[in-house]
Amino acid sequence: MGVIITATGVSHDTDTASVIEHSSRAARAALEAASISPEQVGVLINTGIYRDSNMVEPAIAALIQKAAGIGLDYGETDPKSFSFDLMNGACGVLNAVQVASGLLETSTTERVLIVSGDTHPSMTGAAAPQDFPYSTAGAAMLLEYTDGAEGFGPVHVDLLAGEPTIEGYVDISTMGITGRSAMTVARADDFDTRILDAAVSVASSALDGADTDPATTVLISSQPTPGFQDALAKKLGVRALTAGEQPIVGDTHTAALTLAYHSAAAASGLTGVTSVLFVAAGAGPSAAATIYRVPTQAA
Repeated sequence: MGVIITATGVSHDTDTASVIEHSSRAARAALEAASISPEQVGVLINTGIYRDSNMVEPAIAALIQKAAGIGLDYGETDPKSFSFDLMNGACGVLNAVQVASGLLETSTTERVLIVSGDTHPSMTGAAAPQDFPYSTAGAAMLLEYTDGAEGFGPVHVDLLAGEPTIEGYVDISTMGITGRSAMTVARADDFDTRILDAAVSVASSALDGADTDPATTVLISSQPTPGFQDALAKKLGVRALTAGEQPIVGDTHTAALTLAYHSAAAASGLTGVTSVLFVAAGAGPSAAATIYRVPTQAA
């Protein structure tokens, strides 16, 4: 018994730099792929961090829900849907999987949609400041409960000691009237080695607790640096996705795991794969990892 990925959707066209638009497009694409209507989604969880115009209220999840057309009718007999933000940087999607698993396993709802994505608050897309490290994109992952043995295993999380390795903030004292369109992202000099250490630690815990075949297990990780996934794969002894199976170039931050899974499935990159090791790492330095047993029809 477990929670499986029913469908995924992505959005990274350059005609918009709104993460609300990208995430809602990805949500609609996932629902279309699953052949279900919007009102069949009980819960939407948004894990994006960097949003349009540094918007704080209302919750971005509610705006994505509205743009995706989910749960817009409030009649007495209409199906009920609600949404909320769950923000923990690159690890957010796996934290959302934890929450969704609890909701699905207790029959609180039949379907949970996890959306993710980031954009520079100026919404200038490719013209955003070069020191902003994240690519603009949106992704959506639809989850359901199954009585079978496939699906997500336990999510392992870890937070290493010490100062944060990455900090994103708006310095109100210096931004002046540009606060709605400005963002500073500061990385510690040793952030790449520290987040790799965190990722190796938590991924090893996930592998140790699972009966997986290394020959048919593939690594999908966040991409905080260009060589992060390959370095992680080498340390773990697990095959990583090849370059041809990767989605858009750059660090797609909170959307990275779903984008990579979607692209791999679309390119038949999961053929013969029985398990996916999902690993995300960033900020804290913190990391999260889980084993996903691929359903037969998705492999």
